[in-house]
Amino acid sequence: MSLTRKRGMALWLQVKTALAAEIEGGAWGPGERLPTEPELMERFGVSRFTVRQAIASLERRGLVRAEQGRGTFVHRDLLAYPISSRTRFSRNLIEQDFDPGGELLLQEVIPASEEVAEALAIAPGALVVHRRGIGTADGIPIEVASVWLPADRFPDFARVKAEHATYTATFAAYGIPNYLRLWTRVEGRLPTPEEADALRQLEASPVLAVTRLDADLQGRPISYGRSAWSGERVVFDLQDGSRALVG
Repeated sequence: MSLTRKRGMALWLQVKTALAAEIEGGAWGPGERLPTEPELMERFGVSRFTVRQAIASLERRGLVRAEQGRGTFVHRDLLAYPISSRTRFSRNLIEQDFDPGGELLLQEVIPASEEVAEALAIAPGALVVHRRGIGTADGIPIEVASVWLPADRFPDFARVKAEHATYTATFAAYGIPNYLRLWTRVEGRLPTPEEADALRQLEASPVLAVTRLDADLQGRPISYGRSAWSGERVVFDLQDGSRALVG
C-alpha cells in the first residue's frame, strides 16, 4: 500500500487511519492479532518507529491492545465482572461468552501471617493453604491472585482441587455446597513488576487491587484473597447484596 508523502500528512497518521478503518470494517475481529511490526513495515513501506507510533495511537483510541511478547490485538469490550454476595469467577465469564481458564503459579502449605489469620479467624501461625495463579478470559490474563484457606478444614487440598475445575466444586467436595462473599475491597494502583508481567501489560497501566473474604453459610471464613485485575480489560459491577469498599 502506498502512502502520500507530502508535508503535513504524517506517515504514522496515515498508517493509523488505514488500520483503524480496517478494524472498524471487520478485517480483524475482537481478540484477533494484527500483523507483526515487520509485516506492517513491509506493507506500508515505513520504519519501525512509524509503525509503533501508529499502533500507540490506535491503543490510545482503545481499538487495540499491545501485549508484551505476544503482539497487538484488536481490543475486545471490557469484561463487566459482577461482584455480589455470590460472586463466582467461572460463571461470571461464561455468562458473557468468555472462556474461563487459568494457570497455577504456586501452591504451598505455610504458617498464616497475622493479616491472613485475622481474616480467616484462626490463630497466627496456624497452617494455611496458599495458592497463587493467573485467571484468564479467552486465554487473556485478567487477574493474578493469591488465595489462602485454613489447612485444617481443607486437608489434602492440592489433590482435591486438582480433581475439580472450580473452587465451587472443590468446596462442595469438602461438604460446603454453597458459600457467600462477605466483603470485597477494591482500590486502584499501579502494578508491581511481577503483576505487570503476569498480566502482560505495561507497568504504567493501572490495575484494580481486590481484597476479599468468602465464608460458608454459617459465616465461618473459608477463603481470603488478594488479587490484581487488569484495569484495561475488566470493569467491576458492584451489585446489590455485596459489601464492597472502593478506595
